[in-house]
Amino acid sequence: MTTPMKSFSFVPMMSYMFSLFLIMGCSAEKRDHQRQIDDLEGTLYDESTGRFNMSSAQELIASYLNYAEMYPDDSLAPEYLFKAGDMCMNLGKPQKAIETFDRILASYPGYEKTPQSLFLKGYVLENHLNDLENARRIYEEFLERFPDDDFADDAEACIRNLGKSPEELIREFETQHTDSLVP
Repeated sequence: MTTPMKSFSFVPMMSYMFSLFLIMGCSAEKRDHQRQIDDLEGTLYDESTGRFNMSSAQELIASYLNYAEMYPDDSLAPEYLFKAGDMCMNLGKPQKAIETFDRILASYPGYEKTPQSLFLKGYVLENHLNDLENARRIYEEFLERFPDDDFADDAEACIRNLGKSPEELIREFETQHTDSLVP
């Protein structure tokens, strides 16, 4: 008696192999992208002069954003977005900072720095764009959503001092300080 010959198809095997190579290629590409980001982070300051390298910073922001776009499910994506938003805020790119913080808020609500992203959005609106009405709205939303966050006291202070000039703040501080000294 002969045993029946099993039918063997190369199509499923080829499909499996192609998927495996695709995954391995993506993984290598992701590692290369992370290495590029690490290298760029190391070039932000010239070690010999201590000077900030603006072109490296611009390239780094683009790399952070690109990584998050290419690998949105990767655990580094929200962290890179946060770093990009922070850099944009500090490099005078307030609209790009807000867009980036909004991406975190929309796509990564469980990310540990989501509360900070919302607070910093309010900060950018207030201090970089002088949009006090929307800054107040964001600070109030922050307090409503994250009342126990470390930045809650800061958000309350921002609301209290919204729109006040440095001179007004100094006068208020001096008044409070003088009042506390009077027995």
